[in-house]
Amino acid sequence: MSNAPQTAPSAVVLESREGSVLTLLMNRPEKLNALNEELASALLAAIQRIAKDDSIRCVILTGAGRAFNAGGDLGLLSDARKRGAAQELEGLLRAGHELVLALCDLPQPVVAAINGPAAGGGMNLALACDILIAADNAQFAQSFAKIGLFPDFGGTYSLPRLVGPAKAAELFITGDLISAAEAHRLGIVNHVVPAERLMDETRALAARLAAAPPLTARAVKRVLRRNDREALARALDAEARQQVENFKSADALEGLSSFFEKRKPEFKGS
Repeated sequence: MSNAPQTAPSAVVLESREGSVLTLLMNRPEKLNALNEELASALLAAIQRIAKDDSIRCVILTGAGRAFNAGGDLGLLSDARKRGAAQELEGLLRAGHELVLALCDLPQPVVAAINGPAAGGGMNLALACDILIAADNAQFAQSFAKIGLFPDFGGTYSLPRLVGPAKAAELFITGDLISAAEAHRLGIVNHVVPAERLMDETRALAARLAAAPPLTARAVKRVLRRNDREALARALDAEARQQVENFKSADALEGLSSFFEKRKPEFKGS
């Protein structure tokens, strides 16, 4: 089948297929593919449909333009915070909750091709995939604390299991940016490749995964992912509660305001 992008149920997600490998392209390049409820819901719909298609044996998730996913759409979040509209954040968190669990439940392995920045919820969306391959110029950050918010999209479940609780705490609290090479050293990503080779290398890896015995591939994912599904669901619930509490704080308003005003925030713990 053609590699040319095909329009998925929503234009914020594009699809292409080569044999038994399906690629999902997050398509908000002007926003660095930042997450809003529409994008999360469109990805969820695609994943739910893929789960029913046994002819698809591997999925690639990547981003259009120069970023994988920059996390939550801060313009929307800032506007909602100024209006005190926490329910708008709650809608995104619900969509993210369902999306992360759907990726966990998906029978087929998912390869995240990290083509640029993966920050906040965007990093955690990548961590919800099974295998991560990053361009050598990609960067990662748990950037929530920079704007007074709390990790979501399953980050508090996924990251400590990869890097240990101490390193995860450091990354969560500082929001420090790390390189693809450092992410590889920490065990966050499986492979780092030259940026110009990212999609070729990803497709080659996906083809190898798709060629594996389907019963074995699906059983491996089921055992590795689904056995801890309840723990993941609990983490998502806890994240959502804490995120809404943080969102309502003065610190979140200060963090979001300082981001757009390009100044250092002054957090006061309120």
